[in-house]
Amino acid sequence: MSSGRARVMVVEDDAAVRTVVGDYLRAGGYDVDLYSEGESAREALRADLPDVLVVDRMLPGVTGDDLCREVRRTSDLPVIMLTALGAVEQRIAGLERGADDYVTKPFALKELRLRVDAQLRRRAPAAPADAFTVGDFRIDPGHRRAWRGGEEIALTTREYELLLYCVQRPDQVLARDDVLGEVWGWSFGDASTVTVHVRRLREKIEPEPRYPVYLRTEWGAGYRFTPRGGRPMTAGPGER
Repeated sequence: MSSGRARVMVVEDDAAVRTVVGDYLRAGGYDVDLYSEGESAREALRADLPDVLVVDRMLPGVTGDDLCREVRRTSDLPVIMLTALGAVEQRIAGLERGADDYVTKPFALKELRLRVDAQLRRRAPAAPADAFTVGDFRIDPGHRRAWRGGEEIALTTREYELLLYCVQRPDQVLARDDVLGEVWGWSFGDASTVTVHVRRLREKIEPEPRYPVYLRTEWGAGYRFTPRGGRPMTAGPGER
């Protein structure tokens, strides 16, 4: 980035929303690239990744889901998805496609900027820290890398932070609200955000994600992380 400022790509087909968001983020100190549709945004992403992607999920043609899936194949680029007000299914679907965060329409511009700020803080270089091993897992905080049984796990930024949070609290009950506050930095929010990311993390750390042995559900309470594995948990409603 020649300006030395973080660059945000905004993909939004509503011209009024796109313009207002672009102006507000620029006034907040960001470089902003604006796109009205997914095809040109996809070509731009293939050429050069921004620091944060803000994308409307319901784009015509190449959708926000399409862009998110493509980004996730090769990158842990932070993705903030814009979804319709009250559409819980949209938010869950967006998170399952690999989005890190979401903002529901209509939204306050300051909220969007704060969420962009938070994503960038999480990507800032961490202070060097020694790698450590807990059970079957090895974590290198200085390089934000993780291994299970000697095999490296390919994690997005949010998945890494969720795993780190769990590894640092072995065999403790982890309430969803506490996870939401510590990993996402939200004092309130939709607990389905945690549920979806737990599901995504299980896909990467569990031998059989439907029957987890490491990150198990404590029904009515939250989750428990057992770093050496345990008896497989029977899949239940909402865990499939």
